[in-house]
Amino acid sequence: MKHKNPSQKCLVPLALAWSHAGVPWRVTAWPETRFERLFGDEWIPAEPSESALASAAQTLSARDWAAYLDFTPAEVRAFLAQFNLARMPALFVVARCPTLLADLAETPALTPFVAAHANLVADGTPHWAALTAVHERQGIYGVLQWLGLPGSRQTLSILRHVAAPDLPRKLLEPLRSTLWEPEAIWRLSREPVLTDARLSSACHALAA
Repeated sequence: MKHKNPSQKCLVPLALAWSHAGVPWRVTAWPETRFERLFGDEWIPAEPSESALASAAQTLSARDWAAYLDFTPAEVRAFLAQFNLARMPALFVVARCPTLLADLAETPALTPFVAAHANLVADGTPHWAALTAVHERQGIYGVLQWLGLPGSRQTLSILRHVAAPDLPRKLLEPLRSTLWEPEAIWRLSREPVLTDARLSSACHALAA
């Protein structure tokens, strides 16, 4: 029996489909935005790993995304348009914690930290409900602290100067450590544009 390519259209209208490690995945249309994997002949709700979300960038085309985003609210569409390789993780974040959207739209480079929180601040288990509760009680500064970042205006200011919000996963932990160092904060806060290369250089300088 010939199996269909998982990147082909799903039975659910406007679903985005891709494959990771031979397992088909899909996300259904906004606002339900259910992330599901194929188990036998059934699509079941599942929590995709960071690598599963990253695989979407290798499968989904600009046309796939355009068709999907046409049916999302303008603020969601504008937010996701800022991302390239990390667009699926960004969608996953706002689907799980929609109340974060306004704050993340102001500081898009914070999104990769939120997307990777299961491994950055926990034992590999996602804690979306806890994250939402922290945001409701303490706002964006509470979220920064929960992620292990300095809960300050300087942190937000530096992240807002990041040139592209698709921060590489390997840069997140070193950057988090760097943002606790007064000298690094002083230097980074004075640069109008922060590229991945500049951030990486700052992290390496601290480690040296």
